[in-house]
Amino acid sequence: MGPGHPECPQRLAAIEDRLLITGVADALVHYEAPEASLSDIELAHDRMHVAALRGMSERLSEERAAGGPDYAQIDPDTALNVHSWKAALRAAGAALAATDAVLAGEIENAFCAVRPPGHHACRSKSMGFCLFNNLAVAARYALQRYRLQRVAVVDFDVHHGNGTEDILAGDPRALMVGIFQHPFYPYSGDRDPAPNMLNVPVPAYTRGMEIREIVKTLWLPRLEAFQPEMLFVSAGFDGHREDDLGQLGLNEQDYAWITARVKEVACRHAKGRIVSCLEGGYALGALARSVEAHLRVLADI
Repeated sequence: MGPGHPECPQRLAAIEDRLLITGVADALVHYEAPEASLSDIELAHDRMHVAALRGMSERLSEERAAGGPDYAQIDPDTALNVHSWKAALRAAGAALAATDAVLAGEIENAFCAVRPPGHHACRSKSMGFCLFNNLAVAARYALQRYRLQRVAVVDFDVHHGNGTEDILAGDPRALMVGIFQHPFYPYSGDRDPAPNMLNVPVPAYTRGMEIREIVKTLWLPRLEAFQPEMLFVSAGFDGHREDDLGQLGLNEQDYAWITARVKEVACRHAKGRIVSCLEGGYALGALARSVEAHLRVLADI
């Protein structure tokens, strides 16, 4: 995204280092992310939008070869470099490969350590550090290609997953439950959501115990009633109390607790099938520790 941008390569390096140091990496099966096909991307995104983003990437490559800029701005927060198109295809491809592996029974669940994130990417618009909506692409893929009847999306990023809502709103085969700081970027999610959206805006400085109570009293009854056949998690860790991009008060234990509740729903209704994708999380130490906590629950270690 450019020098000094919080959505930086060091995010994945911090996660990888933490998993190696703690030994968690040794307990995991590792997959290399393939590139998603454009036909699969277009399950969630408008074809003209995908073509425009590809054209923008190609123009940047041509201009850079002629001595032009290194980046093309999509919006004030979101930029492309010459590698971003391929990275975005692999980020979505990771979620698709994880979906394939989980539904084939090769693995029970998966975590996709990907950049760029995805949950702000709408059907026809890239924004908020996100190019393609990795999780929504995978959820639509599970519904369309595998003919699942019910999938649930759980989003605990500090920001509202407006892109995922834009793509899945009104689809009775999908239920999305989300919790996010409000008022806060992208300043949405609090007004007239579709019936298949359970949005829970919370004020700045809300702490972990209050978030747990919301999960227990609002999320879990809806998830239990819906009985999803597979769960997809937008795992944003920028609600951590050490993360300066948000003002929530979560910690690693809270993320582990939320993950455990989601996993219980998956075990009861979805044969344990979960695909989790990294979204936010920009305080590198807190991010790495939170992902470790998330993975320890998913992997039973």
